[in-house]
Amino acid sequence: MKLESFWQQTAPVFTGGSQQPLPERADVVVIGGGFSGISAARNLARQGIDVVVLESEGVMSQASARNGGHCNSGVAQNFAGLVASKGLEKATEFYRAFDNAVSYVETVINEESIDCDFRLCGKIKLASKPTHFASLQAAAELMRKTVDPEVELISASEIRNEVNSEAFHGGLLQKRGGQMHMGKFGIGLAEAAARAGAKIFEHHAVTGLTRLSGYQHRVETAKGTIIADKVLLASGCSNKGPFPWFQRRIVPVGSFIVTTAPLPAEQLQQLLPQDRTYVTSMNIGNYFRTTADNRLVFGGRARFSMSNPTQDARSGEILRASLKNLFPQFANAPIDYCWGGLVDMSADRLPHAGEENGLFYTMGYSGHGTQMSVWMGKVMADLIGGVADNNPWKTQSWPAVPGYFGKPWFLPLTGLYYKTKDRLF
Repeated sequence: MKLESFWQQTAPVFTGGSQQPLPERADVVVIGGGFSGISAARNLARQGIDVVVLESEGVMSQASARNGGHCNSGVAQNFAGLVASKGLEKATEFYRAFDNAVSYVETVINEESIDCDFRLCGKIKLASKPTHFASLQAAAELMRKTVDPEVELISASEIRNEVNSEAFHGGLLQKRGGQMHMGKFGIGLAEAAARAGAKIFEHHAVTGLTRLSGYQHRVETAKGTIIADKVLLASGCSNKGPFPWFQRRIVPVGSFIVTTAPLPAEQLQQLLPQDRTYVTSMNIGNYFRTTADNRLVFGGRARFSMSNPTQDARSGEILRASLKNLFPQFANAPIDYCWGGLVDMSADRLPHAGEENGLFYTMGYSGHGTQMSVWMGKVMADLIGGVADNNPWKTQSWPAVPGYFGKPWFLPLTGLYYKTKDRLF
């Protein structure tokens, strides 16, 4: 079992990185070489703007290529709960933003001819307990009336036609859900940005960030300093580097994934007849899907801890046990890959994007960033370039997490709280 991301290990090699010294100036410096930053750079370069990307490691080395491979519509929360907290108008705007983001990912793939196994297959949220089905039913009724007339409720008696497991008691199908090979998509997007004229500097961690005037900043790295007329921070967790304001608002939470060896196609067909993306209704639940070469990708919040090789391996064993519990027929399926990644979690589980003290930013995708991060790259490029302001998150307040200064000391307590909820409700 390799402690590596399947997406990264099976992706093409990125060839578009700049081999030149860091320039002295740029119109825009983007900090972060994941989906948000590279998407923004591609769109800025297509506007004729001189843009430099600074990535601390390699492009797509963090959450963008260390996730479960889903590209789904729908918000992170139960839609009815989001309506209760934000109101119907705002909740509808947020839901449609995610739906538009899926469409935008599909558009980019087609425009750039990116070979990444993309397909719209639908997403099912599975009721892990009989009592959870009532919540899905209420959400489905509200969604049909407001944002998604095609949403489909699947009863307990019908769910085995979708997932051949006795562990589930119905489900909610959103038909715009999709999936792709994250590594292939990410490298394809980065190559497209480089072709458009973006200068991408890998292994250029930002060590200093000083506001000079207005939007202008001096950006320091160990390999040189650059003056930027504008800066976009698209660094996900932002738990490393000179970003204290964001480090009080983004909590890095580990998410862990295993991928099996290729399995017999007929066995997967029997297990998942419709071959969609899936997520369970537990607070500490699981998500899974297949791959183009007949693997099963199975993940979840196995442990409330940071990701590192030791934690990844321990989490892999927990995930293996969960896989066996949900699908006993895969109890002996060989595991080829096991890895973890950090989710940039916000307290309200919504993205946050805009401008603060002259610094543009987009982050806080809270485990639903595959589609939204790509789309928000375009949104922020349009905002920075003066093309349009289509940012759905600009009016959202973003207070600091009380008692939090960048070290998530409360994660074990949070995990205990959610485990208790899962046992009781």
